[in-house]
Amino acid sequence: MTEPDLREPDLPRTAKVRTGPLRSGWTTGTCSAAAAKAAVTALLTQTPPTEVEVVLPDGRRVRFPVERCEVDAEHAEAVVVKDAGDDPDVTHGAHLTATVRWSGSAGLTIEGGVGVGVVTKPGLGLEVGGPAINPVPRQMLLENVGEAVDLAERGLVVVLSVPDGEKRAKKTTNARLGILGGISILGTTGIVRPFSTESWRASVVQAVDVMAAQGLPTLVLATGGRTEKAAMRLLPDLPQVCFVEVGDFTGAALKRAVSDGLRDVVFVGMVGKLTKLASGVLMTHYTRSKVDNAVLVQITTEIGGAAALVEAVDGANTARHAYELWEAAGLLREAGDLLCGRVASVLTRFCGLPAKVAMVDPQGARVVAATEPAWVAAA
Repeated sequence: MTEPDLREPDLPRTAKVRTGPLRSGWTTGTCSAAAAKAAVTALLTQTPPTEVEVVLPDGRRVRFPVERCEVDAEHAEAVVVKDAGDDPDVTHGAHLTATVRWSGSAGLTIEGGVGVGVVTKPGLGLEVGGPAINPVPRQMLLENVGEAVDLAERGLVVVLSVPDGEKRAKKTTNARLGILGGISILGTTGIVRPFSTESWRASVVQAVDVMAAQGLPTLVLATGGRTEKAAMRLLPDLPQVCFVEVGDFTGAALKRAVSDGLRDVVFVGMVGKLTKLASGVLMTHYTRSKVDNAVLVQITTEIGGAAALVEAVDGANTARHAYELWEAAGLLREAGDLLCGRVASVLTRFCGLPAKVAMVDPQGARVVAATEPAWVAAA
């Protein structure tokens, strides 16, 4: 395979430097959980609450104002308005709405209503034909609604909706991903942190400086919270300061590592970011780069994938979809190892430092491929 051109695109105009500290916000998943808990509370008490407290995935508790709540004997509906903080987000100001009703069997049923997208393609880790409500928001709904009502004794249906969700979704990549008719209910931490900004790039550079000042030679870059935790499990003997959550700014971190005199680098990521890096893109903000299926096809071909698999990967909806196709064909390790090798080559070409790379599964639970065979967790 021909070595790809190396590119480090600039940030979009909307993500440039802002004065003052950047303010975090709340995910659509958190706001949906808040709306659902408010509606359930109203249904139980027959009194609309004006605010509601929810628990985040990390155990912290946050209170939200309830924009609107209506209730009768059989149903309740509540609205929480999303505040995305200082992150550019098309769902800022959206009215996350939850309508609840009792059901005949115990447990929680979650449905998508108006303005919540429907999944029409594989590769998103969600059921095709179901609502685009991701696993962590589903768990948040279960936990927070479960604080208000004993779901082992009573059954409840929660319908999430976003009145202008279909209009907002036109400003996202949802349609290309096969999510039609609305937005996705997202979030892994419950919090929207303004990673995709010049200020976040500056914080990455600063973190590399701090690490280098300790006289430590090895920099470990991870794309987000789950991959950073996986990296720490993988390399438990390294001090915590060696691990930098790099977000989209791999190129900026590597340039700083060189200027700070570091000697080697480890990169831990999931299949999507790794595919972008393998194609030579060192700044992976979604507005400035996309997954190149040609890279995935070349890898599938080189590992001896059957013609039908190569064709399926060529038409893959996402990099995760290709990952699932490799896994189903029993070729995940081979494909993943080759992808990690491609990324290591790109990183070394870009900065001149020897690079090692590991790929973790979509949950960040285990290493599934790497340039170092010993790193790969047992199946």
